[in-house]
Amino acid sequence: MTLKKNYVIGLDYGTDSVRAVLIDSENGKEIASEVHWYQRWKKGMYCDPSSNRFRQHPLDHIEGLERTISGVVTKSKIEPSTIKAICIDTTGSSPVPIAKNGTPLAMINGFEDNPNAMMVLWKDHTAIAEADKINELAITWGGEDYTKFVGGIYSSEWFWAKIAHVVEEDKGVQKEAYTWMEHCDLMTYLLIENKDLKTFKRSRCAAGHKAMWHKSWGGLPSKEFLGLLHPYAAGLRDRLYDDTYTSDEVAGNLSNEWAQKLGLTTDTVVAVGTFDAHSGAVGAKIDEKALVRVMGTSTCDIIVAKETEVKGKTIKGICGQVDGSVIPGLIGLEAGQSAFGDLLAWFKDVLDWPIDNLVMTSNILSEQQKADLKTEIENDFIRKLSDAAEAVPLSESIPIALDWINGRRTPDADQSLKSAISNLSLGSKAPHIFKALINAICFGSKKIADRFKDEGVRIDSVIGIGGVARKSPYIMQTLANVMNMPIKVAASDQAPALGAAIYAAVASGIYLNVVEASTHMGSEFEAEYHPQAEKVETYEQLMDSYSVLGNFIESSIKKK
Repeated sequence: MTLKKNYVIGLDYGTDSVRAVLIDSENGKEIASEVHWYQRWKKGMYCDPSSNRFRQHPLDHIEGLERTISGVVTKSKIEPSTIKAICIDTTGSSPVPIAKNGTPLAMINGFEDNPNAMMVLWKDHTAIAEADKINELAITWGGEDYTKFVGGIYSSEWFWAKIAHVVEEDKGVQKEAYTWMEHCDLMTYLLIENKDLKTFKRSRCAAGHKAMWHKSWGGLPSKEFLGLLHPYAAGLRDRLYDDTYTSDEVAGNLSNEWAQKLGLTTDTVVAVGTFDAHSGAVGAKIDEKALVRVMGTSTCDIIVAKETEVKGKTIKGICGQVDGSVIPGLIGLEAGQSAFGDLLAWFKDVLDWPIDNLVMTSNILSEQQKADLKTEIENDFIRKLSDAAEAVPLSESIPIALDWINGRRTPDADQSLKSAISNLSLGSKAPHIFKALINAICFGSKKIADRFKDEGVRIDSVIGIGGVARKSPYIMQTLANVMNMPIKVAASDQAPALGAAIYAAVASGIYLNVVEASTHMGSEFEAEYHPQAEKVETYEQLMDSYSVLGNFIESSIKKK
């Protein structure tokens, strides 16, 4: 008699798209996958990059949820009863205002096109003033320092700062936003049968890293503290939560409505939601003393440690240390860069301007020729620029750049910082500048690793996951040289979704714990980069120049 196989689904929400993977829980094999690109976001709706406002409509995410999950179910032709669980990971902190009936505010009549009623995306930096206020209050209000477990600096990218900014700017949203949910919580909540906002199981990962939740002070910051930030925030606390849950736990069963939409059954359980970087680390088989770098538009750096290793110490300048945010029973520590791939994409956009505005508007070329040329350029642009940059010898005069094009996440969050480039000359061509930008993102990575080490967190190995890690050997070799440490690259294209599927397998009872599930289901490694001894010293000298430029910008230019 052949035993039935069990399957799980990981749903991974990125900045531009959502992807679902259907996974064989026995071995982690991907049976089917489906991607949906956010249509409203693609058009730039509700965003204003000049003011660092980045908002997304919940319908982009709801439409993507239905199309991707139903897509993998249909493609696989697997019996629905064998698909045991779903887990959702998202970007964060990306809070969403919610009406009293549990509906996202942007789906309520009168708020459909209001940017302040949308999800406030992780990269939205409109709340710098509010973050500054939280940081001032933390050290002056006379009570608990609620920032001590999030590195001692609260960021404008996070939950409370964004909420305070939106409700101060928009009284209509303030009046109708009964509560708020992180994106990972909202999508989980929409799927399950239980619609009681008070008893719904919120993500430990999201709450601990972004909302200053900690068990030592009984959950979220006190009403007294939050009231000093904004009166609305104090009232909101009563409508949020006290307890939080790790993603190996069940949030609820799939509702009848969504079971029908997705082609599944109500026996399918939905695990508590999480953030993409944390599930990505699980998908890459994270272990103690291994730093996992989730490398995409930005980066998140994840490491886990025993409580006895951390010894109650608070790690300065990172994005939080939370019990169970990655692996239940271990402390999850998070850091990251606000721009990684985004810095290179910015430079590409700069170089694209004459192509878009001169070549593509030319009357000499036919429309078909323009379309073909555009496709060729898109396919070759970054590759050829990378090849040319790699060919520039380190002995040449290379510009020095900072990676703060979207502010600095860690170490020591400061989203008001800007990028800069020095050491330019008439000999500085596009490949020289591109090389400087690649160096910058690698130097920023080294700063993060150095901070962990300085604070007593040991790092023995580095694992890279994500599109940049898999597609750019040049960047990965540079990173190995700068960090002077071997770097392994996870083979999975979908490590966060795979990690979410691993959580789902535990929540549904297929495995006893996350470590066991990850051993069976986690990604193998497809490449390893080793430091090139002859280049390490030169990169150390270039990083010294990066540090000098950074100190100058932070201490001199910013003050003006």
